[in-house]
Amino acid sequence: MSEDVLDEWQIALKQKKAELEACQTQHGVDSCMKCEKLLDCEMRDSYIKAVYDSMSKGKGGGFEF
Repeated sequence: MSEDVLDEWQIALKQKKAELEACQTQHGVDSCMKCEKLLDCEMRDSYIKAVYDSMSKGKGGGFEF
């Protein structure tokens, strides 16, 4: 598969990133860390899940740091 071709996980991640950036613009912040809804934000949680899914290609499992 060519690097220029996005898989379904990368496409979902790009979509979630665009949604998150639109939300940040709407709330007048340039980072979720500056938002009062940081710890209770479904959009941010959805973006984080998309990041993990794109890394694991949806296979699940945890990430050991």
